[in-house]
Amino acid sequence: MHAFRLRTRETAEAIEDEILAPGAMLSSSSQGRAIPEEPDHWRTPFERDHDRILHSKAFRRLKHKTQVFMNPEGDHFVTRMTHTLQVTQIGSAIATALSLNVALAEAVCLGHDVGHSPFGHTGEDELSEFVEGEWRHSEQSVRIFEVLEPLNLTFEVLDGIRTHPWKVEQRAVTHEGDIVRYADRIAYLAHDALDALRAEILDPSEFPDEVLRAFGEPGRDWIQAMVQSVIDESYRQNEIAMESSKLEAMLTLRSYMFENVYLRASAETQRKRAQQIVRDLVTYYLEHHDEMPETYRHDEADDLTQVIDYVAGMTDRYAIRTHDELFRPKLF
Repeated sequence: MHAFRLRTRETAEAIEDEILAPGAMLSSSSQGRAIPEEPDHWRTPFERDHDRILHSKAFRRLKHKTQVFMNPEGDHFVTRMTHTLQVTQIGSAIATALSLNVALAEAVCLGHDVGHSPFGHTGEDELSEFVEGEWRHSEQSVRIFEVLEPLNLTFEVLDGIRTHPWKVEQRAVTHEGDIVRYADRIAYLAHDALDALRAEILDPSEFPDEVLRAFGEPGRDWIQAMVQSVIDESYRQNEIAMESSKLEAMLTLRSYMFENVYLRASAETQRKRAQQIVRDLVTYYLEHHDEMPETYRHDEADDLTQVIDYVAGMTDRYAIRTHDELFRPKLF
């Protein structure tokens, strides 16, 4: 008897037909790519997207982008990359439990934050000052994969990335794409709270009682309780959802985290510093367009879009270093 059994793309798609839930997105039913490609021999379209995102330069930059703390020095603070991996694990767990397409859910989760600017949502808010309406990292993530580092991803993966923020009213076209909304919030609330406890910004005894009753102690218990609630309620409703009382507790926790961590008064100096860096860099490169790397200078977009592409793609430490080189007084 042979020790191994080869699994081709066709085998995988046949298995999907047999074992996935009726509401799952089958790889064989994908709307495909903007540029048609020959099917891979071994991998389904969503498995290929997963791998393309994982090997992209934009994904690698997440290692040095902020989650909560500006350019953190400690080894254990969450960065955009560790956050993204945590979101992917949570998304995979939910998709597995509901018999959905795990490869699709994981691909969306892996790609959901690659468009984030340096300094997290502070940087995102500052970039919004330069555009009409609101600058969104989700749209920038899609732009990266379509224009700046084109990977020719499937329609379903791009759709899930574009629609993942809660402020986007349009839901994803697939249940797998909808999962990232919950996986993202579960991951950042649980791990940002742990980071804040580690930094002694929060006291574990001061979390709202409603949150502790709903989810237990900060950390693993929170993640398990939230994931279980999404699985149970999604199964009941036939759409991705969270049980109402747990969702209310999550919203309470989010409000608590914004007040005591994200927008805390003691971080105002750091927040203003990040805003100044982003604002100065955009303004500088609008006036010195020829100093940007050639890869960001192209005729398909106006100068402002090109500059924002460049600044938004910077890691925290690269943005800080570039700002220092341009604006810090030189002693010699």
